[in-house]
Amino acid sequence: MATNEQSLGREAPLAPPGEVMTVPATDTGQRERLLRLLAAATFLIFFQAFMVAPLLPRLATVFGVAVGTMGLIVPAYLIPYGLATLAYGPLSDRFGRGRVIFASLLAFILLTGLTAAARAPSSLLLIRLLTGLGASGVVPIALALLGDLYPYHARGRPLGWLFGAMAGGMAFGSTAGVWLESFVGWRGLFLGVAILGAVLFALLLPYRSLLRGSPTRPRAAYRTVLTGYWQLLGSGRARRTYGYVLLNSVFHSGVYTWLGLYFNQRYGLDGIGIGLALLGYGVPGFLFGPLIGRAADRWGRRRLVPLGLAIGGVSAAALALDLPVLVAALLVTALSLGYDTTQPLFAGIVTDLSPNKGQAMGLNVFTLFTSFGLGSLLFGGLLGLGLSATLALFGLVELLLAAAAIPLFRAESACWPPVRWGAERAP
Repeated sequence: MATNEQSLGREAPLAPPGEVMTVPATDTGQRERLLRLLAAATFLIFFQAFMVAPLLPRLATVFGVAVGTMGLIVPAYLIPYGLATLAYGPLSDRFGRGRVIFASLLAFILLTGLTAAARAPSSLLLIRLLTGLGASGVVPIALALLGDLYPYHARGRPLGWLFGAMAGGMAFGSTAGVWLESFVGWRGLFLGVAILGAVLFALLLPYRSLLRGSPTRPRAAYRTVLTGYWQLLGSGRARRTYGYVLLNSVFHSGVYTWLGLYFNQRYGLDGIGIGLALLGYGVPGFLFGPLIGRAADRWGRRRLVPLGLAIGGVSAAALALDLPVLVAALLVTALSLGYDTTQPLFAGIVTDLSPNKGQAMGLNVFTLFTSFGLGSLLFGGLLGLGLSATLALFGLVELLLAAAAIPLFRAESACWPPVRWGAERAP
């Protein structure tokens, strides 16, 4: 695979000339409309992914199996989702972003609609596995596409839009999904998501030219893909970024997965109450994702990354205390703010690690989703220490990561010149 060794090894955050697709000034409005459509698709995919867990008791009753058995449909989606991104990234570098995004979105629509036709637990499990494989080409390749369309010093805001959409999909999927199911049924819920996906597919068709992304990347032979991943991890900047993506994801997924148990045991909340308590998780990113991204562009990721890690660590450690339920719910929102001030910023760095942005972002999403599973398992394994002790331990480790991030990310300074609204330009 052809790589830019200087880009892989350098520490400065400025992108080399020619890395960003040139967008004429007359097309910037179209680019912004495309950004919003991609954010809507991201929201829908994450809504669909996170609406499933609260439905497990209902689905277990419908299919006549134990909740634990039905719970297998969650990793059956997430693990293939993460693995498939390793292939979609290089495919988008070779054949273009748009082809991968359209093909993956179409697979998402068809398989989500097909989910409503499942008549047995085994068929539901198989469809969810296929949906994870099919749907995972939309979001990571959309993130890579933004790296083609926006210069590095203006990339924080558009990435903030997509990560805000992810956060919103997570928040509303885990709460609104279970409420909507009581009105339209679980089959109607999946069909509704498929119909909305088809609408977005049609709305994206006029943007095929922009969806192609950068046309200047050399096509990589399949036999060199693994070599490309090895070369991608050849710089210290790449290793520490992916390392923090992994560790930060383990922290957040571990804490978030078990917050339902936390609110049930600590405060005796039922399903609806737990949903309300968790609603704040995702709200900061949904409302302020673009603003956080612009702050990264203006002041640099070296300041916001340690701050976000510290916010997450303090929030988790504080949840270990005996607090009123309202305060605990507010800490969940603060925990989300810690996530929203770190992972989107890491993604911004990832888009600058290599000219093969699809492969770089594929590795990022693979790391992210694999860590989601590891964090849940690790936190659950430590519950023998007690829920409060495990929360305090996770919080302490995250605070140590925050302290280490201060020197490790000191080179991720703001780009010059400062970016103003409507004044974005390629370096």
